[in-house]
Amino acid sequence: MKIETINKLCCPFDRADLTLTPIHTTVAGNVDEGYLLCGQCSRIYPIVRGIPIMNPDEYREFGLEKPLIDRWKAHLNGRSVEQFRLVADGKAG
Repeated sequence: MKIETINKLCCPFDRADLTLTPIHTTVAGNVDEGYLLCGQCSRIYPIVRGIPIMNPDEYREFGLEKPLIDRWKAHLNGRSVEQFRLVADGKAG
């Protein structure tokens, strides 16, 4: 995913802006792995092989995303993911 693409994306639920956290980038500077975070509803959307996964919650499987989230633990700053939302201390708000 090109960094410029983030300016064209918004949360599909509330149309709020998304914040990009790159985990791995390519030599050309494109995001190969990372996540997008909605500032409004705190939903987290993974980027896998350069493709943002922005499906509605009912079409997502947490079990498939969990290995990525476990790998990104250092980038989550002590937060965890519950119901596809980034929450503090593992507690939904």
